[in-house]
Amino acid sequence: MTLINRFLLALYGIYAWSTFLLIGTGTLLLLLVLPGLRLRRTIGCYCARAWLTVAGVRIDYAGADLLPDSPSVIVANHSSYIDGVLLKAVLPARFGFVIKKEMVRVPLAGLLLRRLGAEFVDRFNRHSGAMDARRLMRAASGGGSLVFFPEGTFIDKPGLSRFHGGAFTIAARARMPVVPLVIHGARHVLPGNSIWPRPGRVQIEVLTPITAPELDEHSAAANFQRDHCRAKILLALGEPDLTLDDGVAALAARRTNA
Repeated sequence: MTLINRFLLALYGIYAWSTFLLIGTGTLLLLLVLPGLRLRRTIGCYCARAWLTVAGVRIDYAGADLLPDSPSVIVANHSSYIDGVLLKAVLPARFGFVIKKEMVRVPLAGLLLRRLGAEFVDRFNRHSGAMDARRLMRAASGGGSLVFFPEGTFIDKPGLSRFHGGAFTIAARARMPVVPLVIHGARHVLPGNSIWPRPGRVQIEVLTPITAPELDEHSAAANFQRDHCRAKILLALGEPDLTLDDGVAALAARRTNA
């Protein structure tokens, strides 16, 4: 990359982050005073779209008609910190995001996410994690729709890592369909190894929902949905299967458990 290209990238990055901070602060102020979770989520959707628009990020959204009207669980590949903003911009207000508990400590972001009804999970404390899982189970059983990134984290290398089972266990126990969703191009807009975002086009593709067959064991139903969802996402994503690369899979596991 030439010096002038680096300068332009940094200049755009300053602009993009400045608008993100401005719109994010305005969004938070609105969410602090607005009543009703659905209204707050709707406002969050419009604000996410506004920032993506001014930042020069275009979204091609396909398959929205495949989303069930009934409660469901969405699982998506994870390749960039911008993934959550992208999905917030396109998904209906009934969907709540399941996010790692470390985000609670991020200034402003933690409060904003709580006002949007995000569900936080502890990945490192087994006791807290079990309590979080029971809370998610109650939310799902009560008719809530959830969004998971079942890889748990992402690495810089393109590809799909192994899926953790939490989303699928909840879906199986609540007898909810799991909707595979594929995000293309987010890594280009905000690479994991850079602080500088870039303008670009992102494709979000909803795939056919998967309902587990009637099985005696919830674990068998969860495994069925996990394996079929991952296979569909991997095929549509068109990137390598990182579980076949022991070194990369080990790195992803270390980052998840760090």
